[in-house]
Amino acid sequence: MTVSHETRLYDRAEISDVQLRYATGTDSRDWELFRSCFTDEVEVDFSEGFGQPVVRLNADDWVQSTAPRMESFTATHHMITNLAITFDGDDHATCVAYLRATHHLPNNTGDSDQTVYGYYTNRFERTASGWRIAGLKLTTRWMTGNFGIFQSALAS
Repeated sequence: MTVSHETRLYDRAEISDVQLRYATGTDSRDWELFRSCFTDEVEVDFSEGFGQPVVRLNADDWVQSTAPRMESFTATHHMITNLAITFDGDDHATCVAYLRATHHLPNNTGDSDQTVYGYYTNRFERTASGWRIAGLKLTTRWMTGNFGIFQSALAS
């Protein structure tokens, strides 16, 4: 089946909304909103910049592991922009989106902020509940600030 131009525009808007829910859910610590972004199983690739292995896990487990890390900061601010969405058939898409993620934690070891600059390459699938992220990949271009505050969060 080939989707109509109108359907494709709706698909783009929905995928964009998922990307924004991801950032909003993280920064507001609304883990139910954050969870609504993912298929039931998700592949997470944060190997660049953070050295974490690529993992495939239940989305509930992903949310449960992300929440305490993000909550260890006083505040976070994720900006996701410049979305480029391509479709692979009717039910699969890829969204490449720029990221600027600032993490704030006053401390006695230096700067209170750490910022990640890069982009997400997220694989999306159409589900009965709408478009969801099936694969989350962060490519880090550079970082500024006190990486020590992020290392503390990753150890949580």
